[in-house]
Amino acid sequence: MKVVAINGSARKDGNTAILLNVVLEELKKDGIETELLQMAGENLQGCVACYKCFKTKDCRCANDKDKMNEYIAKMREADGVLLGSPTYFSDVTSNMRALIERCGFVGRANDYILKRKVGSSVVAVRRAGAIPAFSSMNLFLHYMQMIMPGSSYWNIGIGRDPGEVLKDAEGIQTMKTLGENMAWLLKRLHG
Repeated sequence: MKVVAINGSARKDGNTAILLNVVLEELKKDGIETELLQMAGENLQGCVACYKCFKTKDCRCANDKDKMNEYIAKMREADGVLLGSPTYFSDVTSNMRALIERCGFVGRANDYILKRKVGSSVVAVRRAGAIPAFSSMNLFLHYMQMIMPGSSYWNIGIGRDPGEVLKDAEGIQTMKTLGENMAWLLKRLHG
């Protein structure tokens, strides 16, 4: 079994990556293979509604000028998907929004390519606006017909400066519980 995590943050190895890695460490403890992909430095374009994915039905976005098809392929190959984003003006980053839009169209055009995979999301936040960001990613996972485990609280860690989320004891525990619940669910589905 494998879980791929996608970090939508503009900061490589910042708070969002820290939160994702806490979840991934719990998955590794249960023998689940993990991979972290970081979007930092990428400039992903949103969907342009060309609808070519509905014509080709090849599980790819027609726009091949960025890494989007690599992200889509990694999600297709995995048994579980973990999305992460910091909070930018009460929502996800533009790169995460592009992933949601383009993978969403490609997924829908190809009989929901992420259907029945385990999916979850985590959010890093400085102060407020985390719930809309959390909701954006979870609505995508739900629309893709994924199975979403819960945790002991919403999957949010508080901190602005890199590493500051490690001081949020409740947030870190929430990530650990999420990892345990993802592992449990993956084992029940694929065991």
